[in-house]
Amino acid sequence: MPPALDATVDDRYRTGTTTIGLVAKDGVVLATERRVTAGTMISNKTAQKLIKIDQNVGVTIAGYVGDAQVLARYLRAEVSLYRLRRSAALSTEGAATLLANILSGNRYYPYLAWMIVGGVDTKGGHIFSVDPAGGCIEDRFVSVGSGSPFAYGIVEEGYSRDLSASDGVDLALRGLTAAMKRDSASGDGYLAHVITPKEYRELSEDEINKRLKALKIPLPPPAP
Repeated sequence: MPPALDATVDDRYRTGTTTIGLVAKDGVVLATERRVTAGTMISNKTAQKLIKIDQNVGVTIAGYVGDAQVLARYLRAEVSLYRLRRSAALSTEGAATLLANILSGNRYYPYLAWMIVGGVDTKGGHIFSVDPAGGCIEDRFVSVGSGSPFAYGIVEEGYSRDLSASDGVDLALRGLTAAMKRDSASGDGYLAHVITPKEYRELSEDEINKRLKALKIPLPPPAP
């Protein structure tokens, strides 16, 4: 069996991970933890579950590693082609719809991946949840994976439309921490990206650790 982010094999839509996306007043925040599980085994502790697609769009991944990586590569290639042909960036909704169409077109031999598409365009910041059957739903904040119920408990209480991107990162880190404490398939560190009209910024490990210290959250153990 290939390494997967899924907690189980038979339950296709129960993905063993925690990913978060939220819309702030000045941008979009995407965040994940870093654990990969294969059944009950932790197969990797430094997974890249957060992928930059273009200067204005990123995705989080949950599900089978291979399926999610292939989908991210497809999406990045199509978004790049769009930019070359139109000399303009594809909108977040366009990227999410494209991903949903790929998934929907393979329903009888599905990609077992559930992704959050987040980005900023001329209409503002957007977050979309795109499920394995091709369902595409926009929301102000989304969490996907087996740790999502615990993350939602924190994010839903702390979220507001006036939230800044900086405060949104802190809120996402708190949500991930709550999930990692209770969900065995989530853990081993944090990733966070911030997308604004001006830039796509990937937070460094040092910056994340400084935020964790300020939030009084124990630092994750160093990667092996």
